Amino acid sequence: MKRETVIWVILLVIGGLFLMGRLFFSDQGMGKVYVQAVEINPDDPVPEHRWIRYENADPKEYKQAMDENPNQTEFQLSISRTIGIWVAAFFTLFVLSFLYRDNPFYKIAESVVVGVSAGYWMVVGFWTTIIPNLLGKLFPVWINSWAMPGLEASRELMYIFPLILGIMLLMRLSPKGAWISRWPLAFIIGTTAGIRLIGFLHADFLTQIRNTIITIWATDPSGAFDFWGSLRSLVLIIGVLAAIVYFFFSIEHKGIVGKTAKLGIWFLMITFGAAFGYTVMGRIALLAIRMEFLMDDWLWLIDPALKRTFGM
Repeated sequence: MKRETVIWVILLVIGGLFLMGRLFFSDQGMGKVYVQAVEINPDDPVPEHRWIRYENADPKEYKQAMDENPNQTEFQLSISRTIGIWVAAFFTLFVLSFLYRDNPFYKIAESVVVGVSAGYWMVVGFWTTIIPNLLGKLFPVWINSWAMPGLEASRELMYIFPLILGIMLLMRLSPKGAWISRWPLAFIIGTTAGIRLIGFLHADFLTQIRNTIITIWATDPSGAFDFWGSLRSLVLIIGVLAAIVYFFFSIEHKGIVGKTAKLGIWFLMITFGAAFGYTVMGRIALLAIRMEFLMDDWLWLIDPALKRTFGM
């Protein structure tokens, strides 16, 4: 057995023993979710209108309520949400297991995430696009009767064309009729490319040009000379011009042109480095959130919000 495998097996055994100890031999426990029953419309004279909603409650609130009245029903342990915490924790560990190597646990987590995401967005797309924007335009009375009460829409027969294109797109599932789906697919790609091109021109290209047309002599609100504002504008203009010179390949990069191109390389590298660092910071923030979830919500090793009894 490889040394790396032995190390990971030892860590896995230690982690399993730690979980068993926290679960069965700790006074505080771990990974439990408590809820509080909140009555909706408590002043309504009709009892059927008084619904109950369960909101998350702190463990110390549950303990205080149980100490005062062991038979109380306002605070209780939520089995379903507790199972959700444990499932989320184990799937987080499954994903982190990729640090060792590709393994079946990581593949299970990956497949579940992809499948659940696809199913979720399919349901969202059905109820936010197909129902109101397609069927709601073609059959408003029928959709208003069972799917979306209160939908205010009139029948528009021109939406029959998106319906036909959608049916043609489903022909992709047919081995012999797959060629039919190329027509709506080409229409979707062409229109999307045109719309995105216009959006890119207005949001990125023209905006960048507009933001570089600035004055070097900057002033503050009182009208006095602003040294740092002027320096910032000067650096911006020099950086833009130097980067443009670097991508100008019609002239050989020698002399003043070569030095300007090298300066453009410095500006580009600083920009790329800052963008990469920003991306890494975002990923580190996500990792920190998951570690906080494992340590706080699941293992109960930390309590920054003082929501458990040992944080009182």
